[in-house]
Amino acid sequence: MSGDATDPIREMVEAVYRTESRRVLATLIRLLGDFELAEEATHDAFATAVERWPVDGLPAHPRAWLISTGRFKAIDGLRRRARFDAALARVADQLQGREQVNEDEADVSDDRLRLIFTCCHPALQREAQVALTLREVCGLTTEEIAHAFLLAPPALAQRIVRAKAKIRDAGIPYQVPDGDQLPERLDSVLQVIYLVFNEGYSASSGDTLTRADLSGEAIRLGRLLRELLPQPEVEGLLGLMLLSESRRAARTSQDGELVLLDEQDRSRWSRDLIVEGVALVERALASRRIGRYTLQAAIAAVHAEAPDASRTDWRQIVGLYDLLVEADPSPVVHLNRAVAVGMRDGPAAGLALIDVILAGGHLEHYHLAHSARADLCRRLGRVAEAKSSYLRALELAKQEPERRFLAGRLASLRG
Repeated sequence: MSGDATDPIREMVEAVYRTESRRVLATLIRLLGDFELAEEATHDAFATAVERWPVDGLPAHPRAWLISTGRFKAIDGLRRRARFDAALARVADQLQGREQVNEDEADVSDDRLRLIFTCCHPALQREAQVALTLREVCGLTTEEIAHAFLLAPPALAQRIVRAKAKIRDAGIPYQVPDGDQLPERLDSVLQVIYLVFNEGYSASSGDTLTRADLSGEAIRLGRLLRELLPQPEVEGLLGLMLLSESRRAARTSQDGELVLLDEQDRSRWSRDLIVEGVALVERALASRRIGRYTLQAAIAAVHAEAPDASRTDWRQIVGLYDLLVEADPSPVVHLNRAVAVGMRDGPAAGLALIDVILAGGHLEHYHLAHSARADLCRRLGRVAEAKSSYLRALELAKQEPERRFLAGRLASLRG
């Protein structure tokens, strides 16, 4: 969206685009039954808003106006193209006959949540489910999603294209599944929400450390999902997100620079979010149906309840990571456990574990693995190795605050 920034109506269109475009798209996908058609309709609706709102004024219900306009534009476009393809005329007639639902319907019927479950249909491969939902529901770029998957962007783009085609060709419905179908879809949905939150908590690239819009969206979706399906892992994931979000204000300095966990001003942590998050973790643990999100939330709760960094119970954290490795033996989980071991048993113990992980090749292009190794080498006085690892981390990092932090650490060692 672009134009005269001094025009208040145009500024309003841009503000509505930032806050409502994904909701508009999700509803249009449901109404039109096609990703590409809905994306084109969303673009047309906002383009029309740029033309009409400065003349007619801001509508009373901008989102409903955009949805109605986008739907009309899509149907009108199909009718214009019907002279070349008679089948399009039938599609237009079918879309015209569909009744548009009240946009203020109950939260459980939220279109973005419905779209998430559609994208997480079992007919799609797990990686495609997550990638498609991040792209279509939350608007992450292909590059951002590729970072989350540790994949090359072209490969990720092809995965999304194939997933869209699968939904279209298989006639997968745009709806929240019935109760007996919900559990089989739950893990995919939780992974989607978790990755969206992670992108908001620590942006993969750009000028800022965090993206509050994405972490806020993930928490909102987590709350919606808990209302729909209040199972332990849903509560565990919501608790994890709230406990992590509680530290947002302390994670950057006033000028936007990265502040590490052990250096944060804990008085700036949100006590309300901590209380709510810890309560959710306790409920999930009490169920004894403990999964990976609940275990991560329990680790976050140990950090949240420590009065200061020096009194963090690293023995308990390592014990929780031991359980987490069994539930989710991913390279990143092993890396985080190695860092915790380094805090409990000393940097040499942690470094030995990280070197084994890096030797496996899975995290060679993951900047946080090299950054963690550099920090342990620095603490051991192995300056040359620390420099080399910081330099590798700096080469891989895409986010500017992290790059400045790594450059600062590297400069201090050179000095």
